[in-house]
Amino acid sequence: MKKLTAMLLIVFMVLGLFAGCGSDAANPSNPSQAGGETTAAKDIKVGFIFLHDENSTYDKNFIDAANEVKKALGLSDDQVIFKTNVPESNECYEAAADLADRGCDVVFADSFGHEPFMAQAAQEFPDVQFCHATGTTAHTAGLANFHNAFASIYEGRYLAGIAAGMKLNEMIEKGEFTAEEAKIGYVGAFTYAEVISGYTSFFLGARSVCPSVTMEVQFTGSWYDETAEKEAANTLINRGCKLISQHADSMGAPTACETAGVPNVSYNGSTLAACPNTFIVSSRINWAPYMTYMIESVMNGTAIDADWSKGVQEGAVVLTDLNEKAAAAGTAEAIEQAKQKMAAGELHVFDTATFTVKGESLTSYMADVDTDANYTPDTEVVSDGYFHESEMRSAPYFDLRIDGITTLNEAFG
Repeated sequence: MKKLTAMLLIVFMVLGLFAGCGSDAANPSNPSQAGGETTAAKDIKVGFIFLHDENSTYDKNFIDAANEVKKALGLSDDQVIFKTNVPESNECYEAAADLADRGCDVVFADSFGHEPFMAQAAQEFPDVQFCHATGTTAHTAGLANFHNAFASIYEGRYLAGIAAGMKLNEMIEKGEFTAEEAKIGYVGAFTYAEVISGYTSFFLGARSVCPSVTMEVQFTGSWYDETAEKEAANTLINRGCKLISQHADSMGAPTACETAGVPNVSYNGSTLAACPNTFIVSSRINWAPYMTYMIESVMNGTAIDADWSKGVQEGAVVLTDLNEKAAAAGTAEAIEQAKQKMAAGELHVFDTATFTVKGESLTSYMADVDTDANYTPDTEVVSDGYFHESEMRSAPYFDLRIDGITTLNEAFG
C-alpha cells in the first residue's frame, strides 16, 4: 500500500467522488447492481497500471501475475496493455482514461496512491471496471465499477517468520549467540498499518518457535530506494541483529545481508539468484487468482466484489521454495504444521494471548476500517480472542505497537 496523503483524501472527497455512498442504487456490494452482458474471450481487453517496472520487486510480482493470467486465459498481446512507471498523481488518471479510451473493459492499478485517480476514472467511464490493489475506499465509495483487492499477507509473513525463528534457534544451538541475543532486524518503508501489520505478523511467527526473540525496525521513508534500504539493513546488522527481513521494494536489504553473511527473509519473491548463501524464504501475494477473477467476471457479466481478500488456503498468499542451504533443518515441517492449524481455525496470527501492548493484554480495539480524511477509528476488530485483520476490509488496519518490537525511527508518507 502506498500511503495516500491527507491532502489527497480531502481533495478526493471535495471532488465528490464518494457521492451516493450508501445508496442501494449504486451499491457495489450488491451483485444485482453490477455486471451485464457477457464478453467473449477474444473480445476482452485489459489494462494494467504499475507504479514502477520489473526492477521493483513489488511491481515485478504484479507484472509476473499479469503475464501468467494472460497466458492462462489465452489473451493476445493486443488484448493486454501494460503501463509502467506511472506515479501516484494525475498521471494515473490520465493512464486509466487512456486505457478506457483504447477499449479496455477492465483496468487494474497496483499502488495505494493510485486510488483517487482510479476512482475519478471510474466515475467518468461507468462502463469500464476499475480494480485497484491495496486501497481502502471502494466498499464505501458507492461506485459499482470501482473495486479494491488485497490478500491476507499477514498469514504468509507469519509463516516466513517461523522460518526465521527456526534459523535463530539453529544459530543459538551452534553457539553463535545466546538466546537473549536473538534479535531480528526489519527494514520498513513507512510507519503505517500495512507495514506494521507485516512486521508484527513476521515477529509473532518467529516468536512462536523462538520465544526469546526481539525485533528492531528501521524505516526508509520510501518504497523503492536501494541505497536507503541497504543502509537501513547495515544499521540493523551493526546493532547486533542476527537476521534481517523487509517490507520495501528493492534488493538493498538482501544484498546487504549477502555481503555481511547475515540470513535474510525477503518479500515479493525469491532473491536466491543474487543471495544464494543468505536467502531463506520469501512470502508474497499471488495476484493471479484475483486477476483471473476480475477478468472472468467481466467476461461472464457478473459483479466484481467491491472489496476482495483471500489468503493461504485460496492460493492468494504463497511462500517461495526454501533455500535448503540457508534454512534450518525442520523448517518445512514447522511451516506445514502451522498451515494446517490455520486451515483448521486453530491458529490465528494475531491471537491476543500471544502479545501485549504496553504490558497489557488487548481486549478491544477500534480500527480505522471505513477510511475518512481524519482516519477515524470506527470498527471493533477484536473478538473471539484475536484481532480480525483484513476481515472487515481487505487492506490491513493492524497498526498497534506490540511489546518486543522497537522502532528506531518514524517515516510517514
